[in-house]
Amino acid sequence: MRRARLAGVAMAVAVGVLSGCTGDIHDTKATNLDKGGGRGAPGYAAGGAAQPRNGASGKPEEPADFRSTFALDVDTASYSYAQRMLRDGARPAPRTVRTEEFVNSFPQGYRRPKGDGFSVSADGARLGAGDWSLMRVGLATRKSDPDAPRRPAALTFVLDVSGSMRGPGRLDLVKDALRTAAGRLRESDSVSLVTFSGKAETVLPMTRLDDGGRDRLRAAVDELESRSSTDLGAGMKEGYRQAAEHRRSGATNRVVLMSDALANMGETDADRILDQVARYRKEQGISLFGVGVGRNYGDALMERLTNKGDGSTVYLSTRAEAHEVFVNQLPRNIELRARDAKAQVVFDQDAVTDFRLLGYENRKVADDDFRDDTVDGGEVGPGHTVTALYAVRLEDGAKGRAATATVRWLDPDSRKPHEEEHTIAASELAGENLWKGEVSPYLRLSAVAAYFAEALRAGGDATAPGPEPSPAGAAAEPLPAAPSLEKLRSEADRLAEEPGLRSAAGLAKNISRARSIS
Repeated sequence: MRRARLAGVAMAVAVGVLSGCTGDIHDTKATNLDKGGGRGAPGYAAGGAAQPRNGASGKPEEPADFRSTFALDVDTASYSYAQRMLRDGARPAPRTVRTEEFVNSFPQGYRRPKGDGFSVSADGARLGAGDWSLMRVGLATRKSDPDAPRRPAALTFVLDVSGSMRGPGRLDLVKDALRTAAGRLRESDSVSLVTFSGKAETVLPMTRLDDGGRDRLRAAVDELESRSSTDLGAGMKEGYRQAAEHRRSGATNRVVLMSDALANMGETDADRILDQVARYRKEQGISLFGVGVGRNYGDALMERLTNKGDGSTVYLSTRAEAHEVFVNQLPRNIELRARDAKAQVVFDQDAVTDFRLLGYENRKVADDDFRDDTVDGGEVGPGHTVTALYAVRLEDGAKGRAATATVRWLDPDSRKPHEEEHTIAASELAGENLWKGEVSPYLRLSAVAAYFAEALRAGGDATAPGPEPSPAGAAAEPLPAAPSLEKLRSEADRLAEEPGLRSAAGLAKNISRARSIS
């Protein structure tokens, strides 16, 4: 797969289209491919294998890559943490800004499937820069009624009570969130509490919430106090041991890590931590849900843990956000609609010359592993939406199919694979101008969120903790084709007046905060 280091004019044009985009960049005209018979994949044979052609030397040439493959990601922590930093008067460190999580933090307006699978949607608009368009691929699962019958949940909360959790917005917020959960979970659910600081201990063994269990949970929460060092690895090991020992057949079994993810003793590497509990994840299907807190937040470690732990991450900084996660969004955060979900978008060589995926740098999957169900994907709950934005350069006068988007996932119970796909026509991408035409307000909101993320990646500060470098390709200054922050703020304000898009007002406020911070 050709990456951002490709030389030549096509690269220069691609880089100039979207501010700081750091996803895959491709020149699909670099090599002509023979037509193949692949399902929805021009130039590919059945099963996705590329068909090479012979070059001038008579030897097979490497074909251009028309595929873009990634694991689904429903995380929103990056936007929530950026919002917290901006509210405190600082830009987030570029390394903590993930474009897809900004986009996925806002409503998308996708149709929902009637069953337990996915719907696949797509739309687009011209960017007003050369032959480039913005394409939005959307995946959605059916919502779940919070009051409808559901399978019981067995939740092991792994709680950080180290010294770094002292102070407002940390352990106090965790305790408040747990009290909220105690009131919302059902009598058929079970909960255990594992704490960790210098060591890990179980302070509440797995307890059903009927027959006084709810009161025992609240009492255990009230006694939580911060202590000393942070041995996150010990906490994860004990938490998974508890979850496995008390695993309930026919229930949703999940570990919920609540922490600022600032490990300073014991094992601190995400891969090694999860290697210790790998058999619990794979053999018993116990997934991880990460809840991040604190201004000094170990974003990279938490994201790595949940990515490897078959789960997702949210970030909390207010009681209102805790209420949203543990009341309004409780089903999507504890139930599963799909395991190991992946998406693959295959572009048509006759219509598309270049394309670029915005974000998902940490969720890339090898193209040939799309239908390999032993390769990890993403876990998706009820009511989730997943959006992938692409900058797409169309061939002059392109007609017919531009791309085919396919989502593949495993049934959470039977592990049977399923697929759904959607075809996008070139005419859908070459029509209206994104900012001036009759374009879906949801598409426009996604674009504002993405451009804002890319601006922060290009010009943020380095106040967040951790040694990780800035994302590859993040520019020091906004690129010429990107809208100004003032233009983005104005668009967000207008969008906030649209039905169902009130959340755009918060985005406008965050853009204004970023503008005011030098």
